[in-house]
Amino acid sequence: MAHGGGGGADLMACKQEEEVENKAAWLLGIKTLKIQPYHLPPLGPLDVKVRIKALGICGSDVHHFKVKIHFAILLYWLLLATDDVLNVIREYCFHDHKTMRCASFVVKKPMVIGHECAGIIEEVGSEVKSLAVGDRVALEPGISCRRCNLCKQGRYNLCPEMKFFGSPPTNGSLANKVVHPANLCFKLPDNVSLEEGAMCEPLSVGVHACRRAQIGPETNVLIMGAGPIGLITLLASRAFGAPRVVIVDVDDRRLSIAKNLGADEIIHVSTNIQDVDEEVIKIQNAMGSGIDVSFDCVGYNKTMTTALNATQSGGKVCLIGLALTEMTVPLTPSAAREVDVIGIFRYRNTWPLCIEFLKTGKIDVKPLITHRFRFSQEEVEQAFETSAGGGSAIKVMFSL
Repeated sequence: MAHGGGGGADLMACKQEEEVENKAAWLLGIKTLKIQPYHLPPLGPLDVKVRIKALGICGSDVHHFKVKIHFAILLYWLLLATDDVLNVIREYCFHDHKTMRCASFVVKKPMVIGHECAGIIEEVGSEVKSLAVGDRVALEPGISCRRCNLCKQGRYNLCPEMKFFGSPPTNGSLANKVVHPANLCFKLPDNVSLEEGAMCEPLSVGVHACRRAQIGPETNVLIMGAGPIGLITLLASRAFGAPRVVIVDVDDRRLSIAKNLGADEIIHVSTNIQDVDEEVIKIQNAMGSGIDVSFDCVGYNKTMTTALNATQSGGKVCLIGLALTEMTVPLTPSAAREVDVIGIFRYRNTWPLCIEFLKTGKIDVKPLITHRFRFSQEEVEQAFETSAGGGSAIKVMFSL
């Protein structure tokens, strides 16, 4: 009896220890992240428990984390005084930035942050057949309702009931462990690392955009913006067969990275919208033939105007970057030339193809990982400050 009672106590102690050891990075306020206990929901029959081993910081994470704008940056923007810059200032200064907001998603209570992740299966639900304990997996972070018309049509990324890691009010995955549906966990081949698995999430944005734009061996591509998503879209365009890719940015350092990743031409542009006409000619000359598809990976008046004007008649412009909630762009002249505008929101059914690209070496995402941090209070804060600061940081990665 005494022995049995002790065993029960040990089991209970183990469970309590397991709960205590599961910590997560909680966003408690503007620029306030704390590693605190995270109690997981019970494991459902179709769920798996995953120990997170790699997680990348996304721009949306940074938006939630860092909302207030530094005065020195504000002063610099005011001195530039271009239309796009003034619009950004209005976004920051005349919206309610007492809240932690990214697009229409507002953080109203403490939330676990993060969604670009991969890890190792620790437990499987009673009805899970496709995965086993010890499997290395990449996690697709969005759980759709599977009942609405959009889900039934296969466009589940647009589901109005989507529960997406780290998108309010759903907790994210910067944690020791998470519980997630097994059908959204994709087994990684032996030659694909967990960091590369975590990169399947941003890579999915580029893959989805290329699918929507129908990129192929006869598609010349222009990319506005050489940030993380612009560079990812460059890699995806190449994998889909684009014969020529030109990438545009205001930052020479980012353009140099784009060139090293395989861009045929790089174009340095200004922030002044009055330079658009001159820069369009420069971009078209650099392409050497018609621009079939332009990807705007920024989402400012100037970048979208440049994309619309540079794209040849009958071409497509895909808006991936969502920097502004409203833009003023020359739609009527573009419509008269039948330039189609295509919206891109997250992704759908992309993980298998992303993993195949990584497995075969058709895409190499490793050069994009520029900074690595451990999962400690000090390093979590450092990592987010590094990512928010831009500079040489492209993809900041946690190793848990």
